Amino acid sequence: MKFSLKSNVTWLQVQRYGELLQVLVARTLKVRYRGSFLGVYWSMLNPLIMTGLYTAIFGATFASYYGNSLVNYVLAAFTGLIVINFFSASTTQALTSVVGNGSLLNKIHLPVSIFPVSMIAANVFQFSVGTLPLLAVITLVKSKSLINVLALGFPFLALVLVCTGVGFLVSALYVFFRDLPYFYELLVFVTWVSSPVFYPAAIVPPQVKQFLGLNPLSPIIESLRQITLSGSSPDLSLISYSLLSGIIILSLGWTCFHLWRHQFMDLL
Repeated sequence: MKFSLKSNVTWLQVQRYGELLQVLVARTLKVRYRGSFLGVYWSMLNPLIMTGLYTAIFGATFASYYGNSLVNYVLAAFTGLIVINFFSASTTQALTSVVGNGSLLNKIHLPVSIFPVSMIAANVFQFSVGTLPLLAVITLVKSKSLINVLALGFPFLALVLVCTGVGFLVSALYVFFRDLPYFYELLVFVTWVSSPVFYPAAIVPPQVKQFLGLNPLSPIIESLRQITLSGSSPDLSLISYSLLSGIIILSLGWTCFHLWRHQFMDLL
């Protein structure tokens, strides 16, 4: 009986969390795209423009690393950009989510973690209806394999895990350090430069590559490119490494958030 009662309580909590998440995600998207003509499809504009710019500057130089194909370089740059843009947008929005809803938390008892999670979830929805279908079509054309199309979900899941973990961490830190956004802008820039976005990983010197290997976005980008562009079966080692990195970062972020959560209300 006790076990059944606990199970019912847990299920009700999960259900309430899901309902709250749905409401907050809908609110975020409505505010973000109110009066917008293209809506969520605006999220594709930045990577498309930047892809064109990188191709114009670096395409002829780096095409040799992609089978001497400028088209392959365009697609490689695009996959790198959508990863770094998703990471930058979702974690930056998550950073201010707890403090930004401090007045609401002081009035209504809500699970604090719902706010960074809702920011990540809003970007997941935006990516799923905007960029992911285009990436799936590209993968199907290049690999001619439905398995590769389905395998896109694994590096994307790893990306969501990384962003959620970082979102938990930075949203908690921002409660204590209100100048964190300025430092985080620099950190995102370093992450972007150290990720093989507009350049192939093969050009990085071995002595530098070991440090860049600490960047959790690098295996995600490489896994997406391998699945999308190689035409071969998904590389399970890349997928496993990406997912493992995501799980570790999520665990670290959630642990810090949980440990510091009891101090939030005194500072909001």
